[in-house]
Amino acid sequence: MQDRPAPLTARNFQSAEQETENLVVPSRYSGPESSYQLAFADTDFLLHEELRPIRMQLELLKPELVQREQGIESTIVIFGSARIPAPEAAQAVLVVAQASGDQQAIKAARMQVEMSRFYDEARRFAALVTKASERLDSPIYVVTGGGPGIMEAGNRGAFEIGGKSIGLNILLPHEQEPNPYITPELCFQFHYFGLRKMHFLMRSVALACFPGGFGTLDELFETLTLVQTGKCRRRPILLFGRDFWSRLINFELLVDTGMISPQDVKLFHYVETAEEGWQLLQSEYGLAAPPSMTGEFADDI
Repeated sequence: MQDRPAPLTARNFQSAEQETENLVVPSRYSGPESSYQLAFADTDFLLHEELRPIRMQLELLKPELVQREQGIESTIVIFGSARIPAPEAAQAVLVVAQASGDQQAIKAARMQVEMSRFYDEARRFAALVTKASERLDSPIYVVTGGGPGIMEAGNRGAFEIGGKSIGLNILLPHEQEPNPYITPELCFQFHYFGLRKMHFLMRSVALACFPGGFGTLDELFETLTLVQTGKCRRRPILLFGRDFWSRLINFELLVDTGMISPQDVKLFHYVETAEEGWQLLQSEYGLAAPPSMTGEFADDI
């Protein structure tokens, strides 16, 4: 019986995956000292110092291709401290501190309880964004740094209403595991800070920045710089907690001393609640309009 001809669109060559699966290594060349392994399947080779440009390219391409396959077009980035706990965790620490009688520990625990309200706000904001944007032609997905604290709150908010969310973890000497609320197929790990920060902004339509430390400030100011200089398009930047941000950064001093222009303070907005933040985004993008007015033909209406 004659074999059936291959389909018209069949591959002319085996894929790299097929080549790897079908490869049989001769026993003489199967040892660790052998160079017989295919280059793209050889981890030791890929880790050569000279191949850093290739590794950077892979780190750029992997999250891009996976998100494209998953239909991710628009995101809202949630930045904030890994050290802000959930309210119930903060309250438990306070109870232990009060039992110890250590006044310094009690003071620190009370501050954690106070700051934990931002965990709840980030959680509610993520849930609100995920739920409210479901009806849009291009849903908006929450993306965080994938760690604990405010990052966990963002992924958790989306998870709890059955939505997808993205986590962009960074490999650090002391880094913890990704939080358990990220959609597994959208949980990425990065070696390079620069490429991670690039992916934060590539699909983002807004930035929600909660209180944080050096990492949060780095991410916030890089975004402000890119928008200010016109390197990326302007987008809403929400600073949650006016009191925290106005005490931390004296924007008025920057204006008064000519370090920034008066209009630069319009690059961001102070907000206090999840609802206030979402309302601002609705106003900015017309998201309260019917779905037919948010798609590709919106400009014609």
